[in-house]
Amino acid sequence: MDITLSVNGVPYPLTVDPHASLLHTVRGDVGLTGSKEGCDDSECGACMMLVDGRPVNSCSYLAVQADGSDVTTVEGLSDGETLAPLQEAFLTRGGVQCGFCTPGMLVSATALLDRSPNPSEDEIRTAVSGNLCRCTGYDGIVKAIAAVAAERAAQG
Repeated sequence: MDITLSVNGVPYPLTVDPHASLLHTVRGDVGLTGSKEGCDDSECGACMMLVDGRPVNSCSYLAVQADGSDVTTVEGLSDGETLAPLQEAFLTRGGVQCGFCTPGMLVSATALLDRSPNPSEDEIRTAVSGNLCRCTGYDGIVKAIAAVAAERAAQG
């Protein structure tokens, strides 16, 4: 099928198998490998991408479903070589260890902060509950998200 994916603001006209996942299409055809394939069953959240601002498990979301939508991957969160504040906070507040879950965590956290700029700790934990992390214990991740929310609130 012929589709056009707009990934991180760049349109990609593609011919894809109708059963191809968004994850495999973005990694293989578009060449952006930041989103990870962990479980390939919508269980771990490592593949999380935003489709029209909504977080989706891209391993089980078909590429054809994203035709004409705005897709944001972890690569689209930064401004070129400059990390986004959320990415910086993950690094400085212990939200990253092995890094495998980090792309999905960052995407889920971005979606949360876009819809709820001042989330409670419970809201943060709920927002990342679809993302499995075996290394951090989640505390550094929660603290990083809360810190970015606080910084944004302080800036008005």
